[in-house]
Amino acid sequence: MLLLLLGIILLHVAALVLLFVSTIVSVWTSSETSTSDLWINCTTANGGYHCDPASTGEWIQAVQALMILSIIFSCLSLFLFFIQLFTLQKGGRFFLTGTFQILASLFVMSGAIIYTVMSPDWVPEESAFGYSYILAWVAFPLALISGLIYVILRKRE
Repeated sequence: MLLLLLGIILLHVAALVLLFVSTIVSVWTSSETSTSDLWINCTTANGGYHCDPASTGEWIQAVQALMILSIIFSCLSLFLFFIQLFTLQKGGRFFLTGTFQILASLFVMSGAIIYTVMSPDWVPEESAFGYSYILAWVAFPLALISGLIYVILRKRE
């Protein structure tokens, strides 16, 4: 049982780290001369590096909000797991923890989908999706799997 709990916690922490990195790091799209993310767009021109804030369009603000919500819900889920681990009755299930983690996974999925659909209008065609964008997509199944494991998991003594 101890190894199972340790594995679940490691899976949860891995998803949480991926969420933090994908939200903070500035490489959602990249090209030879520019990188862009949810917060800032940077370009290299004439030997200089110039950064501008991200656009104020509704879709980018929705992606920002969804990514932040996914981090908040995943942190709350981890916190609730530790609380329920010590207060839940024997045989009880971690429904609240699982629900929060599943919601976090749905938030990151929704944010990545919106970015995928809307970014061609905002990012130059020569740009490709960067590793932060890929990490967001990797965080989605990890968070979903850990949330489902929480829902299935029963507390033993």
